[in-house]
Amino acid sequence: MTDSDTTLAPFLMFEGAATEAMNFYISLFDDGEILSIIRHEGDGPAVAGTVQLAEFRVAGQRLMCSDSFVHHGFSFTPSLSLFVQCKDEAELTRLHKALAEGGQELMPLGDYGFSTRFAWVNDRFGVSWQLNLP
Repeated sequence: MTDSDTTLAPFLMFEGAATEAMNFYISLFDDGEILSIIRHEGDGPAVAGTVQLAEFRVAGQRLMCSDSFVHHGFSFTPSLSLFVQCKDEAELTRLHKALAEGGQELMPLGDYGFSTRFAWVNDRFGVSWQLNLP
């Protein structure tokens, strides 16, 4: 394998909500798209139709996700977040509203000195997002 073969992508593990989360995320960004998806066929312990492995793109970033059929004693944590540099105030406000709905605000939309417009939220799936207007 050469250096050009090496890639890195955030990987999000859900427990049954991968399709819903992925569709939500791609709806928020103009370039959002599902690149590939492999679903469980139901011939093993996983529920048929859940995501075995999927790849999608939002804001130019490739992400991967799956549905775990095993319940884990952990979930997402804000110590790893998706950081979005928004193009304008309208985009920041729209993303903040959509991502905060049903989720949790860690830092409400405001001026924090390091940024005049910034927010940090955990969305309804538990994924952490930092939204910034440079």
